[in-house]
Amino acid sequence: MTIAPAALDAALAQVNSTLDQSVERLKALLRIPSISTDPAFAADCSRAADWLVEELKGLGFEAEARPTGGHPIVIAHAPGEGPHVLFYGHYDVQPVDPVSLWRTDPFEPKLLKQPNGDTHIVARGASDDKGQLMTFLEACRAWKAVHRTLPVGITILLEGEEESGSKHLAGFIDAARDELKADIALVCDTDMWDQTTPSIVSMLRGLVGEEVEITAASKDLHSGMFGNAARNPNQVLADIIASLRNGDGSVAIEGFYDDVAELPAEVAQQWQSLGFDGTGYLKQVGLSLPAGEQSRSVLEQITSRPTCEINGIIGGYTGDGFKTVIPSKATAKISFRLVSNQDPDKIRAAFRAHVQARVPADCQVKFTEHGGSRAITVPSDGPYLRKALKALGEEWDKPAVISGSGGSIPVVGEFKRRLDMDTLLIGFAHVDDAIHSPNEKYNLSSFQHGIRSWVRILAAFAD
Repeated sequence: MTIAPAALDAALAQVNSTLDQSVERLKALLRIPSISTDPAFAADCSRAADWLVEELKGLGFEAEARPTGGHPIVIAHAPGEGPHVLFYGHYDVQPVDPVSLWRTDPFEPKLLKQPNGDTHIVARGASDDKGQLMTFLEACRAWKAVHRTLPVGITILLEGEEESGSKHLAGFIDAARDELKADIALVCDTDMWDQTTPSIVSMLRGLVGEEVEITAASKDLHSGMFGNAARNPNQVLADIIASLRNGDGSVAIEGFYDDVAELPAEVAQQWQSLGFDGTGYLKQVGLSLPAGEQSRSVLEQITSRPTCEINGIIGGYTGDGFKTVIPSKATAKISFRLVSNQDPDKIRAAFRAHVQARVPADCQVKFTEHGGSRAITVPSDGPYLRKALKALGEEWDKPAVISGSGGSIPVVGEFKRRLDMDTLLIGFAHVDDAIHSPNEKYNLSSFQHGIRSWVRILAAFAD
């Protein structure tokens, strides 16, 4: 089918005239503390899934929350002429710790006017990923309100465990393979290139998550009676962590870079032309010196090079005041972002070997796996990509760019491996949205233009 310009304009006008109601629906979803990694919030995850099911049913989708071994997955279908798309988002969110750093209640969304005239929607999940997924749902709402139908066939899959390793996603995709097949998958969980330039991500890094626990003495010890003589697992763990990096910022694990390829020359040239300000990127978070591989630009470090990061350290007394104790155990949570050709299993094994070689004979080490996925390179050409780039350029009044992302979105790899389906990664977040951090926000302009962008993209796909 061909979408007449007047039909597209009517749907876009509907987005603008009902923006306040769209924001209220987003706020209702943000109030649900759907923290997937903490069992205490399991009921809230189910509540978020049920809320989305009701919204989708109200839009005319056949929708339900399907049980998994963990949190439910929302699946919805709506027929349409022409091509069929599969949209993915996730309704679960990260923990809010440290709560003391939030300026507002993380689950009571606030609209905060900014000096530049924009408004920030502040809440956990505002950007990652509730605000993003709601841009697509609200685009569908606008089409249905004006035309009583959708321009293309749509299947929607909303996951509840993206922030906790997507443990049950692969099995779900296998079981639902026939009903998930589509011409193209769409994911809204990425950033724009800058505040005003839309982008489609063509590269995603993979991920390996590991938890390391070092045990020394059989119980906590008095540091006056056992200090010096007894092994301190905090010190053992600190030494191991320090050994993970070389002096030039590179990762010191043996074989870590064996399968890392250089950027294709044409991609490297395009990135150079984009004028990325590495100094400014760090400055916005109060930093000034790149800490990774010193021979690589900041843009390379955050998108096309593998990483090793210490995400959390626990050991000994951490409460108020002081306690002179030598702990029995110390734990660290460590993640690796991988690039194309790196094997998660190989990197995990190399990391464990690195640690085991540095554990004293009278200590024990325990490893706990926290997910793993390969990096993904999305084809940088094709009819859907071209149409989406054109539609984004028309909405934002400047050409959209093809970019790389430093994040990891395992579902993209699963769609390719299990459904043989390519994915367009189109998101409207900003790098200063503070995802995973206190005071997470989503720009109201991103929300509005994101809805309008999807309206245009769906119309472009229908032609």
